[in-house]
Amino acid sequence: MSTAPNYIEHHLQHLQLNLTNFTIGSGGFWTLNLDTFIVGLMTAVLIGAVTRYVAVNMQVGRPGHLQNVVEVAIGFVDRTVRETYHGKSQLIAPLALTLFLWIFLMNTLDLVPVDFIPSLLSMAGVEHFKIVPTADVNMTFSMSITVFFLILFYNFTVKGWKLGKEVLTSPFGPWLFPVNIFFRLLEEFVKPFSLALRLFGNMFAGELIFVLIAMLPWWSQWLPGGIWAIFHILIITVQAFIFMMLTIVYLSMAHDVH
Repeated sequence: MSTAPNYIEHHLQHLQLNLTNFTIGSGGFWTLNLDTFIVGLMTAVLIGAVTRYVAVNMQVGRPGHLQNVVEVAIGFVDRTVRETYHGKSQLIAPLALTLFLWIFLMNTLDLVPVDFIPSLLSMAGVEHFKIVPTADVNMTFSMSITVFFLILFYNFTVKGWKLGKEVLTSPFGPWLFPVNIFFRLLEEFVKPFSLALRLFGNMFAGELIFVLIAMLPWWSQWLPGGIWAIFHILIITVQAFIFMMLTIVYLSMAHDVH
């Protein structure tokens, strides 16, 4: 019979692929969290397939329920981008929509009972499998670093030589340019950390609470599990919105000349 620490540790371990010899198991730095990769890819493909299906089968006048859901999501993101983003790039709205839908769907997997998928996969000999990609800091950092490179790209391409003047003179004037440079570097490099760690921290904590609830006797899990699941729906949605919103704000700041 497993103890509580063993049960928690088991649910927090990833299915890992050693990239040095392509075997299952941790191999140091060159290790891929295979469960995060598989679930993240499956959710991305699902979103692409559903939205393409809606686009191909678009109906005017009498849209179906699925089309209504997709149109509401697109309209919501489009309004948010128009109100927040000050540039002219046509990439921002599709990027924001993709991030919101992808993160929301990956977060939603946290509502699946913690023992359901691992129990099924254990029959096939899979010992560990974490189903929530956003509870993996590698996943959240991969998304935030991608956004960070976009921020750098727009800073250099939109502002050009004005970027150098902005870095040297803002916010304290040209005479304190070493301090200005330090604060600018700090401001830029903190952005991917704020994006990644906020999402990871909330989803990891939510997953851990579900694991702790699952350790209770089966007859007493329903009340705390149900209450936490209802509250967690709000967290799932808010975290997807915050990641999308901060991405739009950061990219808008990359276009603005201070």
